[in-house]
Amino acid sequence: MSVKTGKVTVTTENIFPVIRQWLYSDQDIFVRELVSNCCDAVSKFKRLVELGQATADENESYKINVIYDDAAKTIAFEDNGIGMTAEEIEKYIGQIAFSGAMDFVTKYQEQSTDKAGIIGHFGLGFYSSFMVADEVTIDTRSFIPDSEPVLWRSEDGMEYEISESEKTSRGTIITLKLSDEAQAIFNASKIREILRKYCSFVPVEIFFIDTEADKKRAEDEEKLRKEKEEKGEEYNSPVIEPHALNNTSPLWTKKPSECTEEDYKEFYHSVFPDMRDPLFWIHLNMDYPFNLQGILYFPKTDNVYQSLEGRIKIYNHQVFVADNIEEIIPDFLFLLKGCLDCSDLPLNVSRSALQQDEYVKKLSSHIIKKVSDKLNDVFKNDRESFEKYWSDISVFVKYGMMKEEKFYEKTKDICLFKLNGGGFATIAELTDGKDTIRYTTDPKAQAAYISMAENDGFKVIILDEELDNNFISFLEYKYQNFKFKRVDSELSGNEGDAEVKDKLSDLFRKALNNDKLEVSVMGLGKDQMPAFIRETEEARRMAEMREQFEKMRTGKEDDPYKDLDSMFPVKEDLVINTDSPLISKITAMKELGTKDEETDRLALHIFDQAKLAHGSLDSEGLKRFLVYNSKLLERSVE
Repeated sequence: MSVKTGKVTVTTENIFPVIRQWLYSDQDIFVRELVSNCCDAVSKFKRLVELGQATADENESYKINVIYDDAAKTIAFEDNGIGMTAEEIEKYIGQIAFSGAMDFVTKYQEQSTDKAGIIGHFGLGFYSSFMVADEVTIDTRSFIPDSEPVLWRSEDGMEYEISESEKTSRGTIITLKLSDEAQAIFNASKIREILRKYCSFVPVEIFFIDTEADKKRAEDEEKLRKEKEEKGEEYNSPVIEPHALNNTSPLWTKKPSECTEEDYKEFYHSVFPDMRDPLFWIHLNMDYPFNLQGILYFPKTDNVYQSLEGRIKIYNHQVFVADNIEEIIPDFLFLLKGCLDCSDLPLNVSRSALQQDEYVKKLSSHIIKKVSDKLNDVFKNDRESFEKYWSDISVFVKYGMMKEEKFYEKTKDICLFKLNGGGFATIAELTDGKDTIRYTTDPKAQAAYISMAENDGFKVIILDEELDNNFISFLEYKYQNFKFKRVDSELSGNEGDAEVKDKLSDLFRKALNNDKLEVSVMGLGKDQMPAFIRETEEARRMAEMREQFEKMRTGKEDDPYKDLDSMFPVKEDLVINTDSPLISKITAMKELGTKDEETDRLALHIFDQAKLAHGSLDSEGLKRFLVYNSKLLERSVE
C-alpha cells in the first residue's frame, strides 16, 4: 500500500490540547488507557469467535504484553485481539470523537446482550499516550482474512502517517517513544508499579517484559554455560515460566456461594496492607437494578482515625478507576475497605470523574442500603458477635448516622452504647421510662458519681470517643424526648435548709478565699463523700466550646476570642453532703470555736477531694492534697 498522510479530525466537543492538559491530569494514566484498549481488542475478538464470525486456534491463549526497553526508551503494548484495517485505524484513531467500543457494541447488540469487556473508548483513551511520548506508532493486523497490516505513526497526535506494515500475526502493538521528561519519570520498576495499581484485575492476562533485564539474564546464563562447558560439566538451562501480573478473576466476580471465609480474608490481605483479618464483609453481586459487583469489608480500627486513602477502590470492568469517588461512595463509607466494580458508570474519557445523573445517585443509595441491611442482619441474628464488633465499627456507625439521613433511619435502633461494668444497650433500652441518659467520660475518675447515678436506677454508659460530644448533640436533636447528662451534672438528694447553706457557704468561701464560690447543700447519704463538684451538662458543653475557641486565639488587640472568660464563664458549684459525718464534725468544730486555721485547712482538703473525684484538680491542688493527706494519716496513727 502507498504511504498516506492525514490530520486528526477535531470536533468542538473534543479538542486535543484539552485532552492532554485537562482530562488527563495524571501522567501515568496512559498505561491504564492503553492496557484497556488492548483488553477491548481481545474482548471484541473473543465475542466474534463466540458469534461464529471469526476463528481462533483451539488452544490460543489471549494475553497482553507490556514491553519496556530502557536502551531504546520505549514502552510497547501488544495484544492478540481483533486488530484493525487501514479504514478502521483512520476511523477510530483519526476521528478522535468516535468511540470504537461503542460503535462495536451498537453493531452487535442484537446478537449479544452481554457488553462485558467493551470498556474502552479507543480514540480518546489512546491519545493519553502523547502526554509522555515524542512519537507513537500503531502496528496492527486485522482478524479479517487477507487484510493488509497497517503501520500508523505520529509525533504530536495531530498529524500522522499511515503505511504498510510487516506484521504477520493478528493483533496490535502500540509503541511509545518516551519524551525526555517522561524518561526521567518512567522506568521498569515504575511501569510495573502502575500496572499493579490500575490493572491488577484486568480480565486478560498481562505480562511485563523488561528487555534489558531479559538481556542481562541471557548474558549471565550464556556466561555460566561457557564456564560449565570449560569444566566439562553439563549445563541445564533453567526453565523460567512467565507469570501474569494480574488476577483475571477477582473474588467479586464469583457468586457468594462459591466463596469461603478464607477466600474473603485472603483477597482482603492481597488488596490492603493490613495484617489483621476483617471483622465481616458484604459481597455485592447483582445485575438489576444496577450492574454492580464488589466486596466491602468492615476492618478492625481500634477506634482511631486512620488514613482514608485507597480504602474504597472503584473499578470499571475490572479496570481500576480511582479511590474513594464521593459521587458513588458517601464519605462515611470510606471508613470501610473494599472494591466495587460498576460497569455501567457514566465515566468521562479519563474514567476518573463522574457525570452527575440519577443513576449515580441511585447507585449510592443502593450501596448505603446494602451496608445498613448487613449491619441489621448481624445485629438481629447474632447480637453477641455484633457487640464484639462494636468497638471497631462504632465510629463508622455514629459518623454515618450524622452524615447520611437514610443510614440514620436504618441504624438508629441498632446503635449500641457501652455500659459501665460491661455489656451494651440501645437507645430504647437506655430510655425505658426515663428522659435522661447518664454517661461517663472516665469511669475510674468519676467512680463516685457513677455509684450515685446507678443507685438512682440509671444505666451509666461510657462515652470516651472523640466523636461522642457531637454525636449525643445530634441524637438529642433527632429524638427531642431525652437528654444526655454526664454523671457529675446532677446529684439526687434532699436539699438542705437555708440556714445550713449560709453557714457552710461562709465556711468554705472563707477557707478557699473565694467569695464567688457557688455552694449548695444536699443530703446525699452517709456513705458518700463529704462534697462533690457539680457541673451542669450545658456548662460542660460550653466549656468544650471554649477549648475550641482557645485554639483560635491570635493574641492581637482585635482578637475576637480574647475575652473568652465572659463569653464562656466557668459554671460549677460545690455540693456539700450534709449527711456526711465529716461535715457534721467540721460544722461542730466551727461552732465550738476551733481555730479557723484548722477548720479552713480541713475545708480546703474536702474541696480538693471533690475536685479530685471530679477530675478537675490541677497539679498544685493535687500536690497540696497529698501533702495534707499524709499529715492526716500520721495524725490518725498518733
